[in-house]
Amino acid sequence: MIKKLLGLALTLASLPFSSFLVIGAQASLASEQHPCLMLTPDGVASIRANLGKAPLFDASLAETKASLEKILNDPPDVPVPKDASGPTQQRHARNESEMRNAGFLYQVTGDTRYAVFVKSRLESYATLYPTLGVHPASKENNPGRLFWQPLNEANWLVDVSQAYDCIYDILTSDERSRFETNIFRPMVQFISVVHEKEFNIMHNHATWFVSAVGMAGYVMGDQNIVKKALYGTKMDGSAGFFRQMEELFSPDGYYCEGPYYARYALMPFFIFAEVIQNNQPELKVFQRHGEILKKSLYATLQQTDPLGSFFPLNDSMKEMNFRSGAIIFPVDLTFARYGHDASLLSVVQSQGRVSLDPSGQSVAMALAADPNPPAFPYASVEYSDGPDGRGGGLGILRSGLGKDLSVAMMKYSSLGMGHGHYDKLALEYYDQGREILTDYGSVRFVNVEQKYGGRYLPENNSYAKQTIAHNTVVVDESSHYSGNYNTAKTLHSEKGFFDLQGPDFQVMSATDTTAVPGVAMRRTVAMVRDKTLDHPVLLDVFRLSSEKEHLYDYPFHFMGQFMESNLKLTPYLTELHSLGGGNGYQHLWVESEGTIKENGGSLSFTWLDGNRYYTITSAADPSTKIVFTRTGASDPNFNLRHEPAMILRQKAANHVFASAIEPHGSFDGAKESTSGSYPVIRSVTVLASTEEGTVVRITGERKIQWTVLIANNSPDPSTKHSMKAGEETISWVGPAKIIKQ
Repeated sequence: MIKKLLGLALTLASLPFSSFLVIGAQASLASEQHPCLMLTPDGVASIRANLGKAPLFDASLAETKASLEKILNDPPDVPVPKDASGPTQQRHARNESEMRNAGFLYQVTGDTRYAVFVKSRLESYATLYPTLGVHPASKENNPGRLFWQPLNEANWLVDVSQAYDCIYDILTSDERSRFETNIFRPMVQFISVVHEKEFNIMHNHATWFVSAVGMAGYVMGDQNIVKKALYGTKMDGSAGFFRQMEELFSPDGYYCEGPYYARYALMPFFIFAEVIQNNQPELKVFQRHGEILKKSLYATLQQTDPLGSFFPLNDSMKEMNFRSGAIIFPVDLTFARYGHDASLLSVVQSQGRVSLDPSGQSVAMALAADPNPPAFPYASVEYSDGPDGRGGGLGILRSGLGKDLSVAMMKYSSLGMGHGHYDKLALEYYDQGREILTDYGSVRFVNVEQKYGGRYLPENNSYAKQTIAHNTVVVDESSHYSGNYNTAKTLHSEKGFFDLQGPDFQVMSATDTTAVPGVAMRRTVAMVRDKTLDHPVLLDVFRLSSEKEHLYDYPFHFMGQFMESNLKLTPYLTELHSLGGGNGYQHLWVESEGTIKENGGSLSFTWLDGNRYYTITSAADPSTKIVFTRTGASDPNFNLRHEPAMILRQKAANHVFASAIEPHGSFDGAKESTSGSYPVIRSVTVLASTEEGTVVRITGERKIQWTVLIANNSPDPSTKHSMKAGEETISWVGPAKIIKQ
């Protein structure tokens, strides 16, 4: 297959470029007016009429002008492709954005220098592109031409189609023919024919592919090309843009690959939707699939931490946040197309920029009229996964405001396609605007040539995707689904219940019986507020059921400085060894091992992160082993960040890990002051766990005594439950309840 694909690419590269004129030639229908993609004549007129009325838009416009002014008279720099993330790749990426911006500025200002700038670069690419074969840095199974992968080719075509559209009317028919023959049609052919399989799949790459091809089709007035983009290469709706809208999102807007890739996928979805609306409004693209584009934008924003960074699910870069250029246009267009929701203006304020198009100006004008908009309504919310909403989901609990906002996120979704991780029922926890219980994200340095050309590094597969890299239980030191993609992609966890009983008790629960054969897992996470405590406490109850004994590892990946524990520890002071030989364990240095002291009660471990202390108090006994680890083993090229973890190990068939994560006290290094460095919660005990339910008791100072009741057999809010816990018989109604005494 690889040889066939490479052969086809090389064959196409060697064909006379006149042969590409055949594509869609009979269906060619010149557009009546230009620009016709992101801009229209009416849109341009509106922008011109409102210049000076929208400060944020005017500032973005001035910044773009100033940036282009520095290079406007430079000769085109269109190098022969050589590298994956180095100078030639970056130069072509800059060229596309500079051409797009110059085309926009030509339309808005009428300054022909911008049109000349675009035209000169199109001339250079019309000379270069016909000479290109397979990119020298391409992966064998996914070769690009101008870039190392065709995804970047599609990114380029999305931008450059807009630039071409903006200067279309000043070009002669011969110039248009040259550009379309040597650039646009062969790129359409390369993306939709050479890479037809990828063009037709349900994936963010394909969204960029169809958007690029469709935009080229619209600007050239070729209806066959447009239909391929909308309905797939068979033009029957089995693939293409509209099918992707239906397949890649759940009914409530969750994007299947997680929020990091939602940020990347929303850009082409929204760009191409706007192009479709400007050309074929009868298709009602923004109303399709229950206004799924609107839902997807709101869902993606909800999947951010208190500082706006996306939850690092699956292959995520932890630095990415909603200030990314890729999310600015979807926010602006959602505001413009879906009712001018004022709460989006607070997001725009935080972004500090708007898109250069009519929607960006519309947002900026609204913000000028309302400089103190309402805050975006972040909330505790559950999202389903899968096109029918039956593929598990994602739960988010929030409590507090501002820097005192606590956030817990549990993942019980499907795999997330090729970028998915083996981390069923994984937990993340945020406080002080910081990630307290961390998820590694991905092992990658985007666009850093020294690190494998900016691509995913080997440790992404050997560590970041493995279960032990996440805050969830590992069974027998083997990753969920044994790390097998073909098995994992067809299975998912199940939603249990998501119950917001009030600000003092929010609880979510999910189950999984597919990740480890013969082991049923149920995780219940609650956010509890108590008037005697300064901050909400996170309760985590993880129940495992099996007919056979297993080794259960329950990791807490944390950041910050170890303060103290009540453990009997054996530190490794002069020599380290890895925790295991595979499944991510080979990358963990063992720094210390320990056990609960005799008669020591619950496990207690305190660390300092930022200006606050955190204590994990867990139900444990002398049979529980504790391992403190740090990433960095088996990492010859220093690709991994060195991050700590505490792992509870238990041999059992049936077991319940129950923990309370308590934020407490404060630390101010500048003032050399500290307070409340000791936890209030002192013990966590599992009183009982049966098929009916699980009962956990939390006690501590200040007369803290909570009894948490979790139904294991029914999420129905009206179902009555009763079970014996020691000498007590406890009854309750609904999936979960907390009794404070």
